[in-house]
Amino acid sequence: MIDAFNNLLAFIVAISVLVAVHEYGHFLVGRWCGMKVLRFSIGFGKPLWTRVGKKDATEYCISAIPLGGYVKFLGERTGTDTEEVFAPEDEGRAFNHRPVWQRIAVLLAGPFFNFIFAFAVYWLLSMSGTPTFRPTIGEVTPDSYAAEAGIHSGELLIAVGDRPAFDWGEASLAIIEEIVDDGQVPVTVETILGERRNLVIDVGADARRLTEPEALYDGLGFRPGLPLAIAENVQPGGPAEVAGIQPGDRIIRVNQTDIVTFQDLVEAVSGLANQRAEFTVLRDGLRHTLYIDVGSIETEDGMRGRIGVGSEYLRRFGPGAAVAEAAERTVRMSVSTVNLLGNMVLGNVSIKNISGPISIAQYVGESARTGFVYVLQVLALVSISLGVLNLMPIPVLDGGQIVYNAIEGVKGSPLSDRAQLIGQQVGIVALLLLMTFAFYNDIARVIN
Repeated sequence: MIDAFNNLLAFIVAISVLVAVHEYGHFLVGRWCGMKVLRFSIGFGKPLWTRVGKKDATEYCISAIPLGGYVKFLGERTGTDTEEVFAPEDEGRAFNHRPVWQRIAVLLAGPFFNFIFAFAVYWLLSMSGTPTFRPTIGEVTPDSYAAEAGIHSGELLIAVGDRPAFDWGEASLAIIEEIVDDGQVPVTVETILGERRNLVIDVGADARRLTEPEALYDGLGFRPGLPLAIAENVQPGGPAEVAGIQPGDRIIRVNQTDIVTFQDLVEAVSGLANQRAEFTVLRDGLRHTLYIDVGSIETEDGMRGRIGVGSEYLRRFGPGAAVAEAAERTVRMSVSTVNLLGNMVLGNVSIKNISGPISIAQYVGESARTGFVYVLQVLALVSISLGVLNLMPIPVLDGGQIVYNAIEGVKGSPLSDRAQLIGQQVGIVALLLLMTFAFYNDIARVIN
């Protein structure tokens, strides 16, 4: 019950932040274009808090239903035949009195600010670094697609297609894209001896089933495994560094014990407190033997050995390089989102992937319990999804309004109120269907 409340609170905060970003884009560009803003609201329904600004007496509101928001401009068309009367000082400042290109710029600004927000998050994360683990192949199911391709447990996934696999998040997205593309997933794996092999996982006509939530790795026939015993980070001045261990070294033996995972290494070292031990490491495909004077640390279970290495690593960039990395990541995630939505429409990707507020609340809540860095990652991804969704040519969304105004620019006059009303009704039905799928998927996930 406490987790559910925390998830709900985290969801409300996250959605409010992203809606504020989106609506501020409309607000700011509208002001730049000389439009009068009547109301800036976070949430729908009855205002719970209102403040009237000095400029144009704009109302700034926090409303009761925290599932969106809006910016109300003077003169926005509502699909009714009511003629709006303007004060003399407001002549020319109404939304529908401004040039078409300015109206389209205002409509584009909301989604654009969502993409800018994601870029800013990725830029900060690229500079600070996000702790992660390299993708290790766990147990491989016999006679599965992965087994037929020649993948073995304990191997390191290096790349999917032409995209480096820095962690399972990057790898999973690339695998899904390759499956949807042609049912074949080219991968590069590294064996325990450092040898690299290029393989192809061929799922054939089974691609759509594998795009269902939770079906990917069971369907392919392998699971993400525990981190390998790779010294991703080495404590300065620690026993490992003093003995010559370097970042990236893979420890494959301690005394006479073979080591595969980092957990194997922890268990082997734990019983060697204050002892000298022989370590065999793999570096650039060559074996090296090093002798480490194992240190110690007092725990509740007694004295445990430690050598000062960790399995997490950080991909960190300088400010300039982080700009390119953030831009590339934003574009990649945006294109991937568009491709997945398009393939859902075509039936190539399961519509079970559509998530509603319950799932998003769970994702945000779990991320909040894990750490602020992970909250930012989820916010960036949801922000991109909001940006893409709002650009869809559905009349009640920004994309549909852009189409309306583009048509007006071509024909020289706006669509009739009746045409706009019909479009809005169609758009509402489309959104209701989308929300129905989302809520159904959410409930199904909770039940399962």
